[in-house]
Amino acid sequence: MKIQGKMFMWLSVFVLAMAVVYGVWSKEPAGTTALFLAFGLCIMIGFYLGFTAKRVDVGAQDNKEADVADDAGEVGFFSPHSWQPFFLGIGGALAFLSVAIGWWLMYFSLPVILVAIWGWVFEYYRGESRTQ
Repeated sequence: MKIQGKMFMWLSVFVLAMAVVYGVWSKEPAGTTALFLAFGLCIMIGFYLGFTAKRVDVGAQDNKEADVADDAGEVGFFSPHSWQPFFLGIGGALAFLSVAIGWWLMYFSLPVILVAIWGWVFEYYRGESRTQ
């Protein structure tokens, strides 16, 4: 985490320099404000990572002698047979398509999204996968 904190701190220095140069050169307030806000975001993330790195054990990314396999571990549990993300994607695509075609399409996409979320959340509470 220490490396990531330093990277974000250096990125914040770069973004601050670019914000000053852009603000002086262009005199455009929206882009200048966005760059200064990006600077603030980089500072917050860098400070958090550096602050947290002092309180946790040294990770493999901070060891120069470490291999890639030293940082490997369980990523999580992913359902191998779930159709719910597919239907959630269809509902999301219909919802975004409603911006282009017409807001009436949202009435058809919202039930698809809600049923897909419901099915995804409760997929291991029913059927043959109940015990997993």
